[in-house]
Formats: sequence, structure tokens, C-alpha cells
Amino acid sequence: MLQDSGSDGKTTVLDYVHQKLGGVRVGVREFLIKLAAYEPSAIEEAFLDLIDAEIAQHDLVIVDDRHLIKNVVESCDYTRKNLFDAVMTAALASGSTARKKMLFATSEIPDPLQRRAHSWFIADFTSADFETICSAYLDPTACRRLDFGEIHRFAPSLNAHQLRKAAVWFSHEPGLDTPQFLEYLNTHDLVSNVEIEEVEPVTWNDLRGVDDVIQALEAKIALPFENRELAVELSLKPKRGVLLAGPPGTGKTTIGRALAHRLKGKFFLVDGTMIAGSSNFYAEINRVFSAAKRNAPSIVFIDDADVIFEGHKEDGLYRYLLTKLDGLESASSGRVCVMITAMEPADLPAALLRSGRIELWLETRLPDKAARAEIFREKLASLPPPLCVADIEILASATRGSSGADLKSIIEDGKLQFAHNKTTGTPMRPAEEYFLNAIATIRRNRRKYQTRRRARASEDQLFGFKSEQTC
Repeated sequence: MLQDSGSDGKTTVLDYVHQKLGGVRVGVREFLIKLAAYEPSAIEEAFLDLIDAEIAQHDLVIVDDRHLIKNVVESCDYTRKNLFDAVMTAALASGSTARKKMLFATSEIPDPLQRRAHSWFIADFTSADFETICSAYLDPTACRRLDFGEIHRFAPSLNAHQLRKAAVWFSHEPGLDTPQFLEYLNTHDLVSNVEIEEVEPVTWNDLRGVDDVIQALEAKIALPFENRELAVELSLKPKRGVLLAGPPGTGKTTIGRALAHRLKGKFFLVDGTMIAGSSNFYAEINRVFSAAKRNAPSIVFIDDADVIFEGHKEDGLYRYLLTKLDGLESASSGRVCVMITAMEPADLPAALLRSGRIELWLETRLPDKAARAEIFREKLASLPPPLCVADIEILASATRGSSGADLKSIIEDGKLQFAHNKTTGTPMRPAEEYFLNAIATIRRNRRKYQTRRRARASEDQLFGFKSEQTC
């Protein structure tokens, strides 16, 4: 009997055994064909008759995916319960009486097999296993060019099916090398819960004024992910938990978008859309963390966590999340990083932030004057005259306290005002005036919001970071 750890290795072993020793292979398909001739309440008889018929004709009977056949028998609508173990005992007795061999592949060990059969457990694949599987489909020269140690470090939980698919894809590809193989895996077999094509393409270069945050993320997150040789040499692992805090519009979500594009299938998102109105968020969260472990090294990005947990309205979720964070202490999960963004860390449950769970605290800040000038310079450079020659110094000085999101909105609003004047024949004004009007509108709206918020406040407000603006 073969049992595996989820690596799909039993299928590969069965392929080998069938090729070398012959015999007959019986699986779910053959069982369902046989079942079609029986009464709905005679599932066990169909399985036993199938096995007896094959034993009579072959010296070796290979039964694949026994656990799936059992699931059919023990479905919730089936009236005859708990008979399949008896059927298995009878099938084993038939094989023993006829002096025939039977090989079962399963993800679980039933009692009849536990008592009567020899068992082999197929452990997680090593780099040598990766090489053996791929060598069956790749040209020997191409196989020698691949660094399977590197491939295994990149995605240690790949199963045999995924490896076969990748090897077949490249079986006629000249000049195959390790980076090509890894890029294929990252794009096709490491499945994120985010549609990368729908995420705005951004990089670190789209962020201004947070160079220290980017440097910390590069050193403590990206480097262990990407420099696998150095990570192995020094036993480097990404930080287990990261808090990214700062005012709205300072680039927290942009950092998430940049990481999503950079990591592709190794990026997993948890946000309010997953939680709101959902009665099965436990299953959703468990699915995300399970996928992140399979694709490790990986990142679970929890966006706007303070909004999700505000007022402790999701006590069940955060307690469940704590168990997941604690579960990342195991060696097999040590390369999963959980990154949390928040505007107000004080709104997060204190237990979530205790030492050991969130190891790295980073603050995104409002851009200073130099950063604002750089953002305006970059955005205006792509516009036609006269907008592209607006006085950047004036605009940077006038936007003190504005976020990167505010600056983007100012550019868009200024363009709309310019276009309106141009189409209506209104006398044109200096280019910077359109943007200054947009700045005034944002400030006016902000004052109205802050006034309403203060009028409703009935208690002291708590802030997680003391913000110091540099202009």
C-alpha cells in the first residue's frame, strides 16, 4: 500500500510499477463504468466484483485512488454505511486465496490495509526527486542545465503532476535554463488568489518619500525570497509578520501591488471583501494560508486590517488569525510572511501585535516637499504644453500635508479643469492655477470632513504613530 503526503508521488510510483511489472490498473474510472450496471444501493458489490474479475485474470492488480472510491461509497446520501471496510477485507482475502498481488494507492490508511498490507509512505519530494521526475520528460542535456536544488528552494511543495506538466512544456524548448523554468512555475503552477492582470502595475519607483521603508522591505522580505543561494548559505528567512502603518494615501496598498507583481503566484491577499457578509471566512482564511504554505516562500497581505478589526467586530476572525500566525512557527511554514497594513495600529487587537507575531514595524509617511516635487515632475512630464511646464516649486509648496493619493487626484482634477476651459472657449490661465484650484478643493473637503468628525467625537482619540511632517 502506498500513502503520500500530498506530493502526488504515488501516481508516479504506480506509473513505474505498471510499466515494469505489468498487471492491470483499476481506478475511479473503471469503478464507475462497472457501477453503471448495478443497482444504486449495490456500490460495494460493484467494487468487489470488479476486483474479483481482475484478480482472476491478472497476477498484479493496482488500485489507484482508493480513498476517492471510498468517498463515493460513504457519500451522505448513501443508505448503506460502514460496509466498505468489510468489502476491502473480502477483496484482500480473494487476492490472498488466489496468490495474487494487490497494490493500493491512497491518501489515508484504512483498517483492513493497516492489518494485512505492507505500507510505504511517500514523503515530501527532495531536489533529487524533482530531478528524477523531470528527467523522464526532458532531454538529458536540458536536464543537466537545470539547478534542481534552486528549483526545490524556490517551490519545495510542487507535486509530481506540476513537475511533469512543466517538464513536458519545455521538452522541445532549446536552451532551457533554470530562470526560464522558475518563471514558468511562478506563472502557471504557483497560484495566487489575486488576478495579477487586474492589479495596477506598480514598482518601488512609484513610491516617493519612503526610501527607508523600501530598504527595509528589500533587506528583510525581498532578499530572502529572491537571493535563494545566499538565503541557503546564511539560513535567511523573511520576517514572519510585518506591520505597515501610516496615513491614508501614503503607499501602503501600492506596496502590496508592487509585491503582487513581483511575486506573482506567491502573493495572497486578505481584505474586507473576503470578510464582509461572509459566513465561511474561517474556510477562506484557512484556504489562503494553506495555499501560501504550499507556495512558500510567499506573502499573505492583509490590507486595511484596522478597518476589518475596528471596534473588535471580528473577534472570531482575529483569534483565528492568531492561531494561523502561531502556526507559522513550524519549519515547513517558516517562509510565509504575513504583512498587515493599517492606518491606526491602535485599532488592531493588542494580541495581534505582541512580540513574536509581528516582528517588523514600518511606517509610511506623507511625502515631504522634495518627494512632492518629484511626484509632480514625473506626472507632469507626460502631459502636453502648457500643463507640462507648470511651476513645480509652487505646487510642491502648496501641497504640504498631502498624500501621494492626493497628488494624483490633484493632477487629474487639474487636467479636467484645463480641458473644460479649452472646450468652452474660456480664457486660458497659467497652468499651475488649474492645479492650485484642485488643491484648494481637496483642502476644503478635508476641513469639512474633519469638522464633522470632531462634532461626533465623544472620547479621546488614540494614534498608533506620532507623525512628523517634513516640508
